[in-house]
Amino acid sequence: MKFSCEKHLLQAAASTAARAASAKSPIPALEGLLIQAGSMVRITGYDLKKGIYTTMEADVENPGAAVLNAKLFTEMLRRLPDGVVTVEVDGQNAVKVKCGRSEYNFIAIDAEEYPELPDTDEAEAVSIPQNILRDMIDETIFAVSTNESRPVYMGSLFEIENGTLTIVSVDGYRLALRREGLDGSGRDGLRFIIPGTALQDIGRICADSEEQVLINVGAKHVSFTIGSTVVISRRLEGDFLNYRKAVPENFRSKLKISREEFLSVVDRVSLVVDEKVKNPLRLTFGDGNIDFVCVTPVGRAEDVCSCEGNGNETEIGFNDRYLRDALRAAPADELLVCINTGSSPCVFLPADGSEGFVYMVLPVRLRSGE
Repeated sequence: MKFSCEKHLLQAAASTAARAASAKSPIPALEGLLIQAGSMVRITGYDLKKGIYTTMEADVENPGAAVLNAKLFTEMLRRLPDGVVTVEVDGQNAVKVKCGRSEYNFIAIDAEEYPELPDTDEAEAVSIPQNILRDMIDETIFAVSTNESRPVYMGSLFEIENGTLTIVSVDGYRLALRREGLDGSGRDGLRFIIPGTALQDIGRICADSEEQVLINVGAKHVSFTIGSTVVISRRLEGDFLNYRKAVPENFRSKLKISREEFLSVVDRVSLVVDEKVKNPLRLTFGDGNIDFVCVTPVGRAEDVCSCEGNGNETEIGFNDRYLRDALRAAPADELLVCINTGSSPCVFLPADGSEGFVYMVLPVRLRSGE
């Protein structure tokens, strides 16, 4: 195998595929990138759970395939000078990577040792613009659980109904939901769960572009085709939370707030939060104001956020990080804070009455003196 191309193109392709390469595996080939040179050059990373491959144009002198260590190869490309890179692998798997006067020589793994990627069988397909999918992932990924005892919640639910894509993440303490229309594409009733680790990579690969992402949904795997790159992820199996029943429909109070002002107050008051003790923020929802208090071994902080509406002096305790994550993700300048009692979930909705997002944060029990 021998091919040449511009360094920045090869570096970008290798770095993208390397996201799926295993950091440490009993199968050495999984720690590498499968490079296949034919009419195009295709680079693949795969860790048996997630696969990423991307294709690129190159000047291919000799077709062939080999597996190069992902960490070594990507770091090598990063350090090479700008210019045309030539990659050559001989019959004994000896590799030569050359750019200008720089040259590396090392040993590759035989391409036959690399496992095949799973077939998504393309049972169902749907498309959505890259920038919209990226935003939906960014605005829900924070609520994906990291608790391995409940693996189904270590991913986000994708649900297609009435021409609308809904993505839901939940970790037992908060819920994040985003909705976007699909312009009539996709089949109603389609539901699947994608691991958060795969979604992070998909979000990073998606560009700020209206170019479509094609999502092919198979029985056990889902593929996301993003330009010249394809991400293949396994589906998580299990019963996901019935989010429609989990989110309250009626509220005793709805207060309109500025997202930026509310977030600024949370940031200021949480400055005294002790990471070991984890004291909550105490919020008192009054008439036209929301009072914030936090008392920790570090000290005491107080602040006020203005609002429209009356919360009837309802006191609720919150984890400061859970509030901050929801406020940072919410794609609106004005929000409705919807509350019932001090022990009921708090829900953030768009103030304009649209249904584009829902963020729910569970309260923390307040003790005297907090």
